[in-house]
Amino acid sequence: MRTLREIAALRETLDDCRRRGQRIALVPTMGNLHAGHLALVESARRHADVVVATIFVNPMQFGPNEDLAAYPRTLAEDQQKLEGAGCDLLFAPATASVYPRGHEAQTRVSVPGVSQGLCGGSRPGHFDGVATIVSMLFNLVQPQVACFGEKDYQQLAVIRQLVADLHFPVEIVGVPIVRADDGLALSSRNGYLDPSQRATAPRLYQTLGELRQALEAGAPVDTTLETGLARLREAGFAPDYLELRAPDLGPVTMATREAVLLAAARLGPTRLIDNLTLTLPR
Repeated sequence: MRTLREIAALRETLDDCRRRGQRIALVPTMGNLHAGHLALVESARRHADVVVATIFVNPMQFGPNEDLAAYPRTLAEDQQKLEGAGCDLLFAPATASVYPRGHEAQTRVSVPGVSQGLCGGSRPGHFDGVATIVSMLFNLVQPQVACFGEKDYQQLAVIRQLVADLHFPVEIVGVPIVRADDGLALSSRNGYLDPSQRATAPRLYQTLGELRQALEAGAPVDTTLETGLARLREAGFAPDYLELRAPDLGPVTMATREAVLLAAARLGPTRLIDNLTLTLPR
């Protein structure tokens, strides 16, 4: 695996790949990699000849009171993991290379509608930062395929809409959530949990599972969600949201059959997100 830090070198290398007719897949990350990220690389490997991963802690998608400075930077360990997973090329640019005028002065990409509410409601500007950096990476790498995790369900929906609206010739592949043995969705931020919080954290997934079972059995949506919020608070979480949406994140109607249950909650200073799909009864 090669590691490149400069945009010119990335473009030159990928131009050579394209001249050889190779199919390119992109896996964007912020580093501090875990098995969920490596599942993205493995999926990309199945879809392309050349797998390009990126590691860039994007300041534009962090709010003023979020953990940009504290976000773990583990490049050496990440390089070993990526190489073991079959990555061919790692692009790990400096912030000044990506935002030479600073990210505050950067041209921004905004995806209306799907980016509003849920995480977009509690993290203003977050999805503008995501859409901007992903657009930039699509321009720099020009992949045929890009892989994103389904744990970040709203992010995946934003990226799918971005690709459709801006006519990017990129196939978006959603990769299923990778979980720990106790059900906790893997996340780089899980490392912030202390032992007591880590023992509690699986209750988020367990609660979603209980709610899914109730909803699929015909329980009323509003009452079920209120019960779920109460259960999360009793377990020690501070819920941000717990919602049932259609797969495109639109509202659930009487005609909706397939749906997604989405939650975000804080456990101490750590914000956890998760989701489960379900089938509503007729």
